[in-house]
Amino acid sequence: MNDEPISRTQKKNEDRALQTAGEALAALSPEQIDAVDMPEELREALHFVRQTTSHGARRRQMQYIGSLMRRIDSEPLQRALDNIRFGDVQAAAQFKRIERWRDGLAAGDQSMLDEIMAAHPVADRQRLAQLARNARKHADSGEKTKSARALFRYLKELADGSGE
Repeated sequence: MNDEPISRTQKKNEDRALQTAGEALAALSPEQIDAVDMPEELREALHFVRQTTSHGARRRQMQYIGSLMRRIDSEPLQRALDNIRFGDVQAAAQFKRIERWRDGLAAGDQSMLDEIMAAHPVADRQRLAQLARNARKHADSGEKTKSARALFRYLKELADGSGE
């Protein structure tokens, strides 16, 4: 164990980090706040800060949240915040991948069909090919968006795991 006392600067930096974590928690939606395991007093303070519109009152409430954060173990809360952020990054990456698949299939890229079948063996190859054919056929007409949307929906079902 380290015998050196913690410096005031280090304590202040730790407090600022907790304050920042509290601000990140306050930015979450009410459903996300309720899903995170935390003391009830902190949960109520976070819900209250969302309702506060006055700048000074909001600042004081955030300082109060920071003081509550100093009293509890903030590591589980930080992990929960990281999970929420990481989940958002994963969802965005999945969306981009589905868009890339849709655009490739609509352009007639057969290697994209093979890539999708490799990633999702339960996919209905015939249905996927039909949706891609419709998207290609309607690319010039006004029905492009309807066909592309149907293809996108099926690819999203596959990616979410509820595909046929």
